[in-house]
Amino acid sequence: MNDKFLIHVEIADKTYGLWIDRSEEELARKAAKQIKNKINQYDERFASADLDMRDLLAMVALQLSMHNLQLEDRNDTTPFTDKIFQLTNQIEDYLTKREG
Repeated sequence: MNDKFLIHVEIADKTYGLWIDRSEEELARKAAKQIKNKINQYDERFASADLDMRDLLAMVALQLSMHNLQLEDRNDTTPFTDKIFQLTNQIEDYLTKREG
């Protein structure tokens, strides 16, 4: 059963129709709201700079992308899995020597 349905979200004064899974509706709406809030923050902060919507969107995209990359770095489990693999090999070597 296809559980996709159409929602409309507003981003940068334009409405977009999105076909999404029902389980992602709240996430999509929160994301659109977050973008709107960030645009408003930059618009207020740089009001004297006379920035257009494209400039504001570029700043928001950069900020959110940097945040996303920071989260990816935080969730990198490679060092832990490498250490587990190393310890597992050491244990196996020790047990093999003990048995032999």
